[in-house]
Amino acid sequence: MDDVRVAAIASLTPLEELDSDPFLVDTRRQHALCARWADDKGYVVARQLLFYGIRPDHEALWADVEAGAVDLFVAANERVLARALTSVPGFRAECARRGVRVETACSDEPACEPEYDAAAKAGVHRRLSMPTAGYDGC
Repeated sequence: MDDVRVAAIASLTPLEELDSDPFLVDTRRQHALCARWADDKGYVVARQLLFYGIRPDHEALWADVEAGAVDLFVAANERVLARALTSVPGFRAECARRGVRVETACSDEPACEPEYDAAAKAGVHRRLSMPTAGYDGC
């Protein structure tokens, strides 16, 4: 299989920040943006990762790379990386050291982010505040 396998990084951001930066709270749309980016390039999203302030050398980031299941990392934008990781420069350096690419799907932020009106924010709030048992976010 010649597919490039992608790990899409989303940032876990507290629901309390929904009004100030709804895209950082909306992990579903972060992953969707990464999936569109990967699809446009003919890549396959092999993993969807959710992190908040993880160290660049943390084993959770690198397990799939070491297992040969991931060839590159993508995040929706630099803000997502900055929230997901304790050090974006440290992560980029670790990627370079390990020979793994890291990309951002949206280089023109926030222009490529979805618009969030009151109804969209309410939908994100409802999805994230519901009990997880059996709720799929629809």
